[in-house]
Amino acid sequence: MPQGPALTSPEAGPLNGTPFCPDTTRDVGRGAGGFPVRHSLWGILLAVPLTAFGQGKEAKAPKPTVAAVKTAPGAPGVNWEGQVLRATGAGTPDLKASNPGQARLGAERTARRSAVQNLMDQAGRLHISAGRTVADELAREDVRKRVEAALGGYKVVARRFFSDSGVEIDVEVPLSALTASLFAPPAADTVIAINGAGAKKYTGLVVDARGLGVQPVLAPRLLDDSGKALYGAAALANERRAATAVAAWFQSLDAAKKASLVGDKPLVVKAKGSKGSDLVLASEDAKALAEANTRFLAEGRVVIVTQ
Repeated sequence: MPQGPALTSPEAGPLNGTPFCPDTTRDVGRGAGGFPVRHSLWGILLAVPLTAFGQGKEAKAPKPTVAAVKTAPGAPGVNWEGQVLRATGAGTPDLKASNPGQARLGAERTARRSAVQNLMDQAGRLHISAGRTVADELAREDVRKRVEAALGGYKVVARRFFSDSGVEIDVEVPLSALTASLFAPPAADTVIAINGAGAKKYTGLVVDARGLGVQPVLAPRLLDDSGKALYGAAALANERRAATAVAAWFQSLDAAKKASLVGDKPLVVKAKGSKGSDLVLASEDAKALAEANTRFLAEGRVVIVTQ
């Protein structure tokens, strides 16, 4: 027997309008002492498919109602190219609710809590640098509170409503919100100097790190041969920290050169080696970067290419 559709008005969904609520209770018999026994009609309707499947048919998960499904923009996890972190949360209805609309609202609240927890789990697995994860930083209470607040500002990008009044939601948070909560503005003596002199010849930076085996991290650094930092989280302007992550990570050099983040005329340099998650630039490229007007570095307009 197929699952019945959610009892909602076709003009207004249960989350943004008035639920369609027919008579939700009715007498179904007499209990002890002759008093009428009243049950929630919508709860009985939701239970019917389950009991029917229990009588010899294989149970199937409820399908989303077609009109309520929005296509998710990506799978849960981190999207290093798009610089976003995504997660999915699920909520089941409370059958003690007075009507399907209230049940579904409760299910979405549960789904939102689930999504935030899943965002925390996803974030904890990300590497800040080669030997340091976000989970390591979450052990500090002040950092954990900042990260929780940052992830609480998620954006809902898709919802799926099920015929049993269950809800799934997909949410995402920009990596910049996460990094801003992790990295305090640097002390004056640790700020990476930006060369603002001369004509603005380049609009961004593409670092070719293919073949080095480096993995994406939240706080990569670019070094010269002497170990001097040319770029990293300490180079970002304070007003840009909440708007951009330290770098995007691509697997295609051609795609990286065309990325909107680095503009239409990026400087392309080659990383000749690595020290953990830090990338060491070839001497000529390090010199070219040092001599260029690099205000784009303060804006986080950097893409790193790996394979």
